[in-house]
Amino acid sequence: MSEQTTNADHSSADTQPTTGPTTRPTTGTDTELHTESHDPAVPEAYAAFMRTGWGERSLDVTRLPVADEAAARRERLAAAFPGERLVLPAGGFKVRSNDTDYRFRPDTAHTYFTGNQTSDAVLVIEDGEAVLYARPSSGRDSDEFFRDRQYGELWVGRRPSLEELSTALGIECRHLDRLQDRLGAKGGSGKTRVLRGLSASVDRMVPGDTVLDGDLARVVGEMRLVKSAWEIAELQAACDATTLGFEDSVREWSQVQEYGERWIEGTFFRRARAMGNDIGYDSIVGGGSHATTLHWIENTGPITPGTLVLLDMGVEGRNLYTADVTRTLPVDGTFTPLQRDLYDLVHNAQQAGIDALHPGGPFLAGHDAAMSVIAHGLADLDLLPVPVEQALDPDNKTYARWTLHGVSHMLGLDVHDCAGTSPDVYPKGDLAEGMVLTVEPGLYFQDNDELVPAELRGIGIRIEDDILVTADGTRNLSAALPRTSADVEAWMGRHLP
Repeated sequence: MSEQTTNADHSSADTQPTTGPTTRPTTGTDTELHTESHDPAVPEAYAAFMRTGWGERSLDVTRLPVADEAAARRERLAAAFPGERLVLPAGGFKVRSNDTDYRFRPDTAHTYFTGNQTSDAVLVIEDGEAVLYARPSSGRDSDEFFRDRQYGELWVGRRPSLEELSTALGIECRHLDRLQDRLGAKGGSGKTRVLRGLSASVDRMVPGDTVLDGDLARVVGEMRLVKSAWEIAELQAACDATTLGFEDSVREWSQVQEYGERWIEGTFFRRARAMGNDIGYDSIVGGGSHATTLHWIENTGPITPGTLVLLDMGVEGRNLYTADVTRTLPVDGTFTPLQRDLYDLVHNAQQAGIDALHPGGPFLAGHDAAMSVIAHGLADLDLLPVPVEQALDPDNKTYARWTLHGVSHMLGLDVHDCAGTSPDVYPKGDLAEGMVLTVEPGLYFQDNDELVPAELRGIGIRIEDDILVTADGTRNLSAALPRTSADVEAWMGRHLP
């Protein structure tokens, strides 16, 4: 649920005081408190006193913008499986450090069809009816609200009431305690499809069927391929906030050079939390040779004058749509001649990849176009062991030693969006208006690669933008961040302290 909806209490059955640690179920009707062995004892007099004297907290909740989008999506999903029961859990908490929980993020398919961002909820669609089974706040007649480390209001804040969820999301909400009875009852055609691996409790309630469940995952993924106007606006907002995060990082360049990669990571995270929900993925801050590690997320190294720093970072918005942008910057604010030549090669490859995208064209067209530019550039550097056309042959691909990864992936609620789709649809299918994908070629010369000249070793460069397929071509949602070497230098010159 978007943060416009806050929490209120809701009565549930009494729970008896416990003093020992309990398990932490992801979903279900377990009424044991989530406490620890080192928690102070709770005498009955104290517990009884804590159950009295609390006023109500009423909230003014309005229907969220995502509600209408989600309702239309549910109708389409139900139409794909007429007469069947579809079960989509949000997932639950994961314990961190034997104490608190990691900050909860719901399964994106669940949120796509509900707008809900609270833990433990389960969407059930059947016979044209959609019900969200949710875990609301406990009432003051139980100990949960002041003792439970995972769900207690005094520990983690108020969860929404069922009424608040229903108002905000535009969907009928029932208590999670009723889910097992619903899933145990025979309904419709008798077929029940579940998105598996999100809730151990739900997985136990419904016997698995690999074919049925796999079809649900496939359809859910393919429905998310084409974005609505509302979704595109969410992605644009995420890209705009990401641009500000990159600018923040350069403005603090003196601290960056003092404290290294961690400073950029922290600076960008501050922007992501201030303007969005979180970072969309662990930020990659690769200074010097760390840039040649594709998913360098340790971010423990220095930022050294004379080198490059690769920044792959994205803000996740409050409705969970994320940007995914990469820029490679000269630490001194100006590229050396060698750095510029390599950077321009990657930029030319990216531009070729973007230019190759259009509705009806292959998803892989951008990759093929960018790799052709990269391979010819490597040939010009006299690095390929075979002629360039042979290197580009799918049965050879020796050029890939220095570029390693694909150029594009879908983008949306997940940074690698639309998982579960049929490979014939994505990535082997065609593009359509409304799809959003990255274009991100790179060059990576490992510092121990003896097949390249010494001056190239330890250099990594990637440029990545978020591209919307439009009726007549494409639109770069992250175009506010400069891409050419000259524009990068001018941009740094404007923002460096």
